[in-house]
Amino acid sequence: MIIKKVMKSIPFIGPLLRRIFRRSGNSHKSFQGSESYWKNRYETGGNSGDGSFNRLAEFKAEILNAFVAEHGITSVIEFGCGDGNQIRLTNFKKYTGFDISPDAISRCLSHFSKDKTKTFKMMEEYRGETAELALSLDVIYHLIEDNIFMNYMSVLFSAAEKFVVIYSSDTDENPEGTAKHIRHRKFTKWLKSNQTEWRLMSHIPNKYPYSGDTKTGSFADFYIYSKL
Repeated sequence: MIIKKVMKSIPFIGPLLRRIFRRSGNSHKSFQGSESYWKNRYETGGNSGDGSFNRLAEFKAEILNAFVAEHGITSVIEFGCGDGNQIRLTNFKKYTGFDISPDAISRCLSHFSKDKTKTFKMMEEYRGETAELALSLDVIYHLIEDNIFMNYMSVLFSAAEKFVVIYSSDTDENPEGTAKHIRHRKFTKWLKSNQTEWRLMSHIPNKYPYSGDTKTGSFADFYIYSKL
């Protein structure tokens, strides 16, 4: 009550205190879930993360472009396209990207407005589209909830006609201090039991393994699956 009276009685202090309390409240706001985290992140000006920039993005593009060229892939679909920074470095003939964030999709539509080979849609608009290759880049370890993880994996593999490329960590170890929006999973074990018509054809370790700095290294590797 005292604080509220001060805020009302002193014109200059009032707005200042309100800004301070808003920042304080936001900084201590509890984690609300995977979807709300990413929607809020993009809405407040955030980006897809360090893995979509600089040498990590270049490494991912190098692997993807080589794989697409080697197998003559003409269509690609991605679930979790983010702000589109990663896709700028790829050479895909036809690409469709889905995301849960309207702000991320808006950025992609703006960045690639003149590129007719690329289409971007909200995840809620997904209607069973498929492509020769389905991508999941830096997404799986951000799926905190079990039901969201399982639904995502089901959609990812059902959308792939020939191949699935996953770029993620693959461990159940989540040490103390792991960010609240990160949950590492041993997804390869889950796939062996739940996607039996797919086989792991290649595991490509990261060229820049994580050593404490997400700007220079990543705990994600490439896992490439092919349909039996």
